[in-house]
Parts: sequence; structure tokens; C-alpha cells
Amino acid sequence: MADLFGIGLTGLRASQTQLAVTGQNITNVNTPGYSRQSALQATQVPSYTGAGYIGNGTKVVDVSRIYNQFLTNQVRTSTSTNSEVQAFQSQLEQLNTLVSSSATGITPGLQSYFDALQTAIEDPANLPARQLVLSEAEGLASRFNTVHSSLNSQNQFISQQMTTLADQTSRLATSIAQYNDSIAIASANGAQPNDLLDARDEAVRQLSELIGISVVQQDDNTLNIFVGSGQPLVVGKEASTLAVRSGSADPGRVEVVLKSGNSVQDITSLVSGGELGGLLKYRNDVLDPALNAIGRLALSISSEFNSQQGQGLDLNGNAGAALFNDVNSPDLVDGRSYARATNSDPDAKLSVRISDTSQLSTSEYDVVFTSSTQFTVRRTSDDSVVGPFDLTSVPPPELDGFTIELGGGGIAAGDRFLLTPTRFAAAGMEVVMDQPQELAFAAPAVVDTNLDNRGTATMSQPTLIDGPAPIDPATLQGLLPIELGYDAASGELQVSSGTATLNPSPLVITPGQTNSVEVTVGAYTFSMSLTGTPKDGDSFSLNFNTGVADNRNALVMSELQSAKVLGQANGAEGFSFVDGYGDLVQRVATFTAQARTDAESSQAVLVQATNNRDSVSAVNLDEEAANLIKFEQYYNASAQVIQVARTIFDTLISSIR
Repeated sequence: MADLFGIGLTGLRASQTQLAVTGQNITNVNTPGYSRQSALQATQVPSYTGAGYIGNGTKVVDVSRIYNQFLTNQVRTSTSTNSEVQAFQSQLEQLNTLVSSSATGITPGLQSYFDALQTAIEDPANLPARQLVLSEAEGLASRFNTVHSSLNSQNQFISQQMTTLADQTSRLATSIAQYNDSIAIASANGAQPNDLLDARDEAVRQLSELIGISVVQQDDNTLNIFVGSGQPLVVGKEASTLAVRSGSADPGRVEVVLKSGNSVQDITSLVSGGELGGLLKYRNDVLDPALNAIGRLALSISSEFNSQQGQGLDLNGNAGAALFNDVNSPDLVDGRSYARATNSDPDAKLSVRISDTSQLSTSEYDVVFTSSTQFTVRRTSDDSVVGPFDLTSVPPPELDGFTIELGGGGIAAGDRFLLTPTRFAAAGMEVVMDQPQELAFAAPAVVDTNLDNRGTATMSQPTLIDGPAPIDPATLQGLLPIELGYDAASGELQVSSGTATLNPSPLVITPGQTNSVEVTVGAYTFSMSLTGTPKDGDSFSLNFNTGVADNRNALVMSELQSAKVLGQANGAEGFSFVDGYGDLVQRVATFTAQARTDAESSQAVLVQATNNRDSVSAVNLDEEAANLIKFEQYYNASAQVIQVARTIFDTLISSIR
């Protein structure tokens, strides 16, 4: 009876444990990261009797969690990928709406501006039409300002979010290190602390949402966690700290650093995966190129229109003033160069001046000095290195449409600078003209045909193809008029009055065909064409233009709408303003479409990985309910065994009495 009583007690204790484990599973059905547990039973060591070995009941040898390391790793990896894609897509959607919207995009503003210019061309002396051109120019500049402001706000948000994510990463790393310590101590007793292991796995999964990690399990059940290319975030019970600081190369961009003891390492370029990786990927691959593309377009529009303004005359007969602010204004030049904090002279700076907007790229540049004057330049867009250049050379070194000069201070070998020729141009774009009379719609010269000409030859109105920018009306007026006469004996067009040079010289005219004529007067070169058949002695006069109804320079301005004035570096054909902005819109739209596809696929992979893990480790309430009934019956049966043992024992005692 004693053996039967003991056997019953072991069953009672085992069933209690099974019921407790089942209750734990049911209670934690909604606990994130919880793995269902199972109590493992084994028979106790039997006792030997003359009739053989008789069992002594059962015992619970372990409470294990139902867990698959491979499936857990899949969930962690897919979580990191999905978080990265979601963060990347979230920022892209905002940018896509910004650049493609009719309310904020650049293309509608460009179209409105050129439409107003076309209206003014029809009546160039009409002041309200001219005022409309100024108003639309201001609206266009405002659109550039708005787009840049929105992109800059995104950059600030990314910086703030990176700070928050770095703090969360550090807290989770500290928590995981503490779990490691507790798990190592508990495991030393020979049993697995299931709930601690689950809590740590969930913390690791949450960490993978923030940043891409690699996990290495140690023999003492602790986890070592690494970020980047193997930088340790958690080693045993020690945790490093992730922080954000102002960029050493670019103060406008924060960088991620890993602090471990007294060591601080910049890991910005090494981070991938998780929300932090997604934000960095967006900033590097989309935001910075977009800022530079918008800035390049703003510089080109300002430069081209200011240049063409300077080639014409306004209603007052003066050379055209600048329509937009100077692309090399002190404020813009000052924001194009950043010195490293570790440079030999903290006051040293480089002066970056735009020389040719058609050659500008959307890259930024890393300048490294090998001596006090010699330096090389690395394009960050493709990591190509050009140079060496000499800072003291005359003219100054020129690269991709800009020149580099010393702006102040001293330079030593090892000093480094970041050049951003186009990043802030859209923010500084503004209309500086305030009087519609100052719009230079008229060309500076006009051709008049001698009324006594006997031939059918006609000469087109001149186009200024070379000269000072802006022109000097007083000087040009002093150089004109120039008389051009036809000599039938030689078949040449000759300068018959005034001082000028013809190109080619001699200029032989082919009657009945179109003949190109170039006339250089002082520093000014005009291009014309002569058609028809001239007679001997026929002449044409190149005069200074005094007409207010002339729209020829405005027509050249309107042609800028389709002129290929961008992207002509390395002999490329180039593209127009609209095409340049359209390329940005197209690239952003392509990125957005790809991000949406990636988000859907990564979400599907994450759901599948989570379902696979849950199929093994998650609590099934139906199964647990069945277990609850089974172990309740087990408990009642064990109690019945004890009751039988007690009854037999009572019967035995009664018979002895």
C-alpha cells in the first residue's frame, strides 16, 4: 500500500505540474514572443523485489519550450528587412507626392512662366504683360523654395528619428545584456529559464526592427550581437551604446556612432537593415540626389535667364539687369564648402563658384589635400577620383562646371573639405528684379535694308552670339552703325562704312541661296543670314536698336524652354529644364513603385516566417483546452489511486484489530 500511495502521489504532483504548464500557456497566449511550454515526464527508478522490478511512479524531468532556432532566425531577418523597406517607402511616398503634385511641383511653375513670357512676346511694350512675367518668375522661385524646404524638413525629421532609434537601440542592447547575465546564472543550475529566453528573443526581434543585426550564440546560452560589418553591440553582459552626432564631414547630416568604453566609431556607412537602415538608405540614395537635382535646376534657370537678360535691352535702352539672384552670390558660395573639424586651420574654407551650369552634376565632392596647395577630388556619386589640382593655379582649377579657390585661412596636408555645389541653390533662389520695364526683351542691334537696293536680297535681323555679359549699350552704340555693301565684281559682301570684321573673310555671296554672315564689332559678334540675289552696290546697315517693340531677345528666352542646357558634361547631348525635372520625377516614381513592390513582398515573407514560427511555438487554445481536460482527468485518476491505497490500508488495519 505504501508503494501504491507513493505512486499515486507522484502522479498527483506530475499532473499538477502539467496543469500549471498548461495554465501558463493559456495565460500567455497573447504575450509577444512567448513560446509554448511542455512538461516532460519520466518514470522514477524502479525498486527490485523477489518478483522483479516494480515501478515507483513518475516525475517531471524538464519543462521545455517548443522552439525552433531556424524559424526564429527567419522571423528576425524578415523583420529587419521589412522594417527597412517600410521606412524607405514611407519617406519616398512623401517625396513622390511633393515633386509630382501640381500644387508643389516645378513643372507647372515652369509652364506658367513660359506661358506668361509667350504672352509678353506678342506685345513686348505692354507693361501688364511684363508684370505677369515677373509674377510668374516669383511663383517659380517660390516653388523651388518650397520644394527645398520640404526636402530639408525631411532631412531634419530623419535626423530626429535617427536619434530616437539610436536611443531605443541602446536601451534594447542594455536589456539584452541583462537578460544574458540572468540566463547565464540560471542555466548554471542545469535548467533552461524558458521565460527569460523568450523575453530575450523578443527583445532581439524588436532590436532587428530598428537596425540590422547578426546574432551569435555562446556556450553559456548568452547571445553576442553585432551591427554593421561586425561591430559588437552586445557581448555577454556588456552592451555598447548607439548614438547620433553632427557629421564630421557634413554638419548638415547626422552620423551614427557606436560607443564602447572610451572608443567611438562612426558606423553610418556600415548600417543596413531595420528602420535605421531604411532612413539612411533613403537619405543617401534619394534625398541627397533630389536636393542636388533641384539645386542644379535652380542654378541653371537663374544663370541662363540672367545671361540672356544681359544680352538684350530693356524699355529704357539699358542692358538687361539680372532677373534672378546671382548664382555666385556670397550667401550661396558660403554654403558650398564644409571643412572637417580636424583640419589644421578651423577658419580655412574653399570658395566654390559656378562657372558653367550646363556641366554641373548632382554629385557632391570630397576634397583631400596632399600638400598645402595640391589636392584630389572624389565624386561621392561614383567614387571616381580626379586630380591632382593646384589651388594656386591661374585660372583656378575647374571641375564639373565649378571652380575651386581658397576662400580664407590656411591649408595643410591631410585637410579635407566637402563640396556641395548645388545642394542649397533652390533655397536661395529669388527674383531680384522689381520693375517690369527692366525685362530686356529687345535685341541690341537691328539690320536696316537700304531703300535704294535694286536686288532681291534680304538680311535677317542680327543675333548676338558673343560679347560681354552684360552688354555695354553705350560702347556698342559708339561702335555702330556698320554699313555692309555688295560688290558684284568680286561677289563679296564688304564693310563699306565703320570698323568691323566679317567672318569668313572674304565673305563670298552665293546669289539665290542662304548665306551665313558674322560681323564682329569691337567685342561683339552678330550672326545674320543673307538670302535672295543682291545687285552691285546693294547695302545693309547694322544699327544700334532703339525700338521698344522689339521682342527678339524675349524669343531667345522662350527658346530656353526646350533648349538642352543641362547635363552636358563629358560631351553628353544634355537636356532641357523640363526634361531635367522630369528625370527627377521619373526616378522618384520608379523608386516609389519598386519600394511598394518590395514592401508587399517583404511583408508577405514576414507573415509567412511568423506563421511558420507560430505553427511550432505559438499557443493553440484548442490544444491547450484539450490538455486541460486531459491533465484534469490525470489529476483525478491519480487522486483515485491514492484513495484506493488509503481504502486498502484502512481495510488492512481493521482486519488486524
